[in-house]
Amino acid sequence: MNLPETTRKRVVIIGAGFAGISLAKKLRRLPVQVVVIDKHNYHTFQPLLYQVSTGGLEPDSIAYPIRKILKKLHNFYFRLATVNKINPELKEVHTDIGKISYDYLIIATGTRTNYFGNTEIQENAMSMKSVPQALNIRSLMLQNFELADNCQDLEERKALLNFCIIGAGPTGVELAGAFAELKKHVFPKDYRHLNIDEMEIHLFEGADVVLPPMSAKASEKATKFLENFGVHLHLNTIVKGYNGDLVKMDNGEEIRTRNFIWTAGVTGAAVEGLSSDALIKRINRFKVDRYNQILGHANIFAIGDIAYMETEAYPKGHPQMAQPAIQQGELLAMNLGRLLKGGSMKPFVYRNKGNMATIGRNKAVVDLPGIEFGGFFAWFIWMFVHLMSLVGFRNRVIVFFNWVYNYINYDKAARLIVRPFRTRI
Repeated sequence: MNLPETTRKRVVIIGAGFAGISLAKKLRRLPVQVVVIDKHNYHTFQPLLYQVSTGGLEPDSIAYPIRKILKKLHNFYFRLATVNKINPELKEVHTDIGKISYDYLIIATGTRTNYFGNTEIQENAMSMKSVPQALNIRSLMLQNFELADNCQDLEERKALLNFCIIGAGPTGVELAGAFAELKKHVFPKDYRHLNIDEMEIHLFEGADVVLPPMSAKASEKATKFLENFGVHLHLNTIVKGYNGDLVKMDNGEEIRTRNFIWTAGVTGAAVEGLSSDALIKRINRFKVDRYNQILGHANIFAIGDIAYMETEAYPKGHPQMAQPAIQQGELLAMNLGRLLKGGSMKPFVYRNKGNMATIGRNKAVVDLPGIEFGGFFAWFIWMFVHLMSLVGFRNRVIVFFNWVYNYINYDKAARLIVRPFRTRI
């Protein structure tokens, strides 16, 4: 790679998600050369991807250029590349644009969608882990409504208007609530000649509750909110297959749909090259110690969703959310500073700031340490936290005014098919 020679230690960060960005920002005052590698030139605020996919926000509202985020770093370089493998013996990272040497390597590659080995679902499902995927869902949704508006066959029209979401975690619940708001407030105005009651929203979950990671109170409230929205809940139900038209369940039931969105799980986006003992193949995550060092590799670290750290408080690893990733990135920056001075590192202790999910207008659930609540106040807290967590003042302003506009006018303005999506069917 075209990087200048330096006498400073080179810190290479793979991935510019919450973990990678929080680490890089905190390296500002250290005497190191920082190189960030990512396959996109922007950071994505993933918690609001569902609003892009349902027309509530444009993608540039939740994406921010990596170079702009890290512009205050004096010795910083960004490379748009895909990492192929790591050579720990030579301390090199091999990418599709060349190789780069490192003194310290930090893997912050996050996760990718987990289809649990079901190739049929993988070939035909829509996932929502990136901005392009969210735009694909938006285009498919609007294209299917346009087809339904011109369709005379009842069964075909229902298939076009059926929305099946697999996985009732926070992403699935928020997506189902957003589709329900479109059905109630937006689509009746846009498609006045359609019977909008033919639109059905189905939410599938293998567990016996929605929002399994959250408290029983949050699950109960979320269930009531979804049912009041008219969402069809399929609990204790495993989806076995989807061929692009027909959803097959383990109980023998079938549903026709052209809108099948998979949010049922994730797996680590691991990079090849490290020792087999370092990778937990079942979840595809790197096993790290309390300092985020990958086992067996003293100068290689993993942070965020790709890192698996067992502690007494979290024997099955930390939750794969933004807060653990941000906190690990910030602490690792401090520990790298200690290493450069010949000091010892400080172990990571996760400070749980709570979980939350929104189901729609004035409806959300929040689990904070010692308190659980839902309703309008929870919805307000959810909006405030997400608004302030966005990167960049411009993005906060745009999202705030979009939310105010949507709230006052019961509208979602970004209902545009700017890039048609083509399915195999």
